[in-house]
Order: sequence, then C-alpha cells, then structure tokens
Amino acid sequence: MKFGIFYEHQLPRPWAEDDEHRLLKEALEQVELADRLGFDYVWEVEHHFLEEYSHSSAPEVFLAACSQRTRRIRLGHGIVQLPPAFNHTARVAERIATLDLISDGRVEFGTGESSSNMELGGFHIPRSEKRAQWEEALDAVTRMMVETPFAGYDGRYLKMPVRNVVPKPLQKPHPPLWVACSRRETIHLAATKGLGALSFSFVEPEQAKVWVDDYYRTLASEACVPAGFSVNPNVAVTIPFMCHPDEAEAIERGLDGAHFFGYSLAYYYVFGTHRPGRTNLWEEFQRNRSNFGFDRRIAAQTGQTLAAQMLEQGIGSLRGAIGTPDQIRELLRRYEAAGVDQVIFVSQAGRNRHEHICESMEWFAREVMPEFKERDERRQREKQERLAEAVESALARRQPPRTAPPDYTVPAAPEVF
Repeated sequence: MKFGIFYEHQLPRPWAEDDEHRLLKEALEQVELADRLGFDYVWEVEHHFLEEYSHSSAPEVFLAACSQRTRRIRLGHGIVQLPPAFNHTARVAERIATLDLISDGRVEFGTGESSSNMELGGFHIPRSEKRAQWEEALDAVTRMMVETPFAGYDGRYLKMPVRNVVPKPLQKPHPPLWVACSRRETIHLAATKGLGALSFSFVEPEQAKVWVDDYYRTLASEACVPAGFSVNPNVAVTIPFMCHPDEAEAIERGLDGAHFFGYSLAYYYVFGTHRPGRTNLWEEFQRNRSNFGFDRRIAAQTGQTLAAQMLEQGIGSLRGAIGTPDQIRELLRRYEAAGVDQVIFVSQAGRNRHEHICESMEWFAREVMPEFKERDERRQREKQERLAEAVESALARRQPPRTAPPDYTVPAAPEVF
C-alpha cells in the first residue's frame, strides 16, 4: 500500500496580512519533508471561491514548485476541474505536459467536475451538464496528449480545429488518470473508464472493501472502456491524520483540524448559505460542529480502535488516523486487507500547526511505514500480473488516436480581399 499527503490549503478566519504566504511556504516545506521520508504522493486540489475551506485555486503552480524541491514523490492533481469554463481543455493538456516534463515524469492527472454551487455558479456551469462536460473534456485532453497533431474536436462543449498541442508529456501515452469520487456510484464509474478512483469520502475499511471489490470486478469486465490510452487500476481513500506516541496529544493536535475539514466540506457542498467575504466559517464551526456529526467529546475518546468514525449510542464523529503509531498501524492493516491501494492523509486542516504536521509525518515514517513498504513491491507486481489480460482487453475496446488530414494548413494571417 502506498501513502499520500493531501492539501486544500485551509485557512480559517481571522486572517493576518501574511497568512496566505506563510500557509503556502509551510506546505512546500511539508512536501519536501514527505519526499525525504518516503511518502509516495502529494495531492493538491483545485477549488475556487471556497473561503477558509480551500485557498488552492492554482494547483499547477504549487505542484510546479514542489517538483523543484523534491526528487521522487509523485505530484497529484487531486483534481483538475475539466469543464471548459473552468479550464480550456488545451490549456489543461499544456499545463499537465509541462509539469510532467519539469518533474521528470512524476505527474498523476486527477480529473473532476466539481459539485459546489459556489464554484459552478461562479463559472456559469449548469449542474445538469457538468458530468457531460467532464466526459467530453477528458476524451479530448487525452487525445491532445497522444495525437500529433490533435485532430480537432466538434463536441457539444468543446469545438477546436486541428492543432498540434505541445509540449507532449514525458510519460507515455500520458500521465496516469484519476477521477474524484464521493460515492460508490462514482467509484464504479471510474472502473468503467479505467481511471484510478480518488475517494474523498471518509469510509471504514470494511465499507471500502465493498467498493474496491466492485471496482476491480468492473474493471476486469467488458464494461470497462478506457477514457484515456492507458488504464490506471488504483483505489485511494482519504482519512484525517495526526500521529504521536501519546494518543491524547495526537487528538489535541489533530482532531479539531479534521473536524473543521469535514464541517467546512459539508458547509460548501451540502447545507451552507455563504456570504462571500463576510461569513466567518471558523466561528460557525465552533458553534455548530456537534449538530453536524463533529462532536469532539465522542471522537476524543482514548483507548479505542481507530475508525473513520468513532461511535457512541449510534452517533458518529470523525476520527480517522489520529492516534498512536500502533493504532494507526492496525487501521491501515484493515485498509490493506480491504484491497485499498493508497491511503491519503489529511493533516493540513483547520488550525493544525506546521510543526505538528511535520512531527506526525516523521513518527509515521519511522514507526509505521516500513512494514507496508516491505509488502508493497510484491503486492504491486501481483496486481499487474492479475490484471494484465483485462487491461489489454479494455484498451482494445478504446477508439485509437485519430489522424488529421495531411493537407490541413493554417495561414499565418487571414487573407485580405
């Protein structure tokens, strides 16, 4: 099993003049440390206008900075928003390829469509059309990376003439493709398209097993028709994370941040009514957290077996991998047994402190990671062997790259009559 770290660049109010600058610089230091410690992935979101929850509107810039401060860690877009009003498809292809080149082929290309009205409305994207826009853009962007020249596109949302989209990525045919998933249905959709599934739901290992089994069963069936020109068979799950030898200290350092992450996510995607530039989300969280499943008293119980949700009388409260190395190890063994390929840790959340995040990664890398690293190479090899025939069959069902008309020309300037 592999391990990643995840960034929203959360910044609860009140804000000081230098806070955003400090936030990004500390995140870069954390990524640099994660690379040295042996973490496999760093994932960076793309969100717009989601104050306090996510100040990460330009992940390509942040990941480019990461690429020059690291040597081996994979650089994950988790995710690029593909509807063309967010990002023109050709610009996405150009940015992904450039990042892949300057990072020596370390890009993971996660895609998605957003479901926040704050974002969709801000870019005038109809909710009823966002899935179709994502599917069309995903087909086009992968073609831009492999077709020389790109043979053009005459879709409902993207219309573009023949052009050679350059540069091309270092990884061939293109970087591994992923899609953001929040429900079992979208993980199933990922399998039908040969995409890695980035699950951003805080699911228990036993629930994850149901999702993983369906994913790999679907990927190995005729229902899988790859959206790109390679198949990326992977399921990743995200969970809150803070590791410390003293459980009470781990809770003190990480629980409120995890709860703010969950609360603010639900605020923007489910129940909130936001006043741009005026709502104080941190204050609302402090007042309302227990009413929305983020009860500190329940989740802060010590001496328990870790789970995504801690329960008391049927009431759940978010916990995740916040605890001691031994507690976290046992939780991860359950995810591993469920067939999860990657666990992505959420530490940069709420008001979690930079030095605590760094110490947590160091404790984890020293006390927990080696056991899983020892098994990972064999596990990856066995998975590739098991899926080789299914992947080959799936790629045979994908329409091949197209060829543009050989006599297609573009004059330097329009003709003047």
